[in-house]
Amino acid sequence: MAKPSDPLTVGRVIGEVIDSFSPTVKMYVTYNCNKTVCNGHEFYPSAVAPKPRVEVQGGDLRNFFTLVMTDPDVPGPSDPYLREHLHWIVTDIPGTTDASFGREVVGYESPRPNIGIHRFVFVLFQQKRRQSVVAPPSRDGFSTRRFASENDLGLPVAAVYFNAQRETAARRR
Repeated sequence: MAKPSDPLTVGRVIGEVIDSFSPTVKMYVTYNCNKTVCNGHEFYPSAVAPKPRVEVQGGDLRNFFTLVMTDPDVPGPSDPYLREHLHWIVTDIPGTTDASFGREVVGYESPRPNIGIHRFVFVLFQQKRRQSVVAPPSRDGFSTRRFASENDLGLPVAAVYFNAQRETAARRR
């Protein structure tokens, strides 16, 4: 289980988005081939506009995983009353491969925070069987916990998050 000094706990991902868990597989999220997501690092929205590569290292080809990406800080971190906004769901990802081998249930929506610094969270779940995940009715008002419960996914097996805030025109140059 997560320690108080764990970056997911410090960043309030554990508690606000997911429950405490013990990571059992490694997940690597990379944008533009060389920008690896590390807990709490900041990215400009323009740098994370294209779909990332998400590698799953653990289990084997007989294990299947579901990836969820959300923003729990909508519309702004000081009053996230629309928590969470869903950005992406990929299911049936075989172990030891990447998300491109899975089935995209909800297409990737690039981060576009308007107010404050937003957290963008990638959560990986191990599925009990293949083709068992159902798409949610809406991107808004999404709950990672409820989604996991409704699809019998249990606790996460990996998670990572990054921060992003609105870019000014000067930053994009």
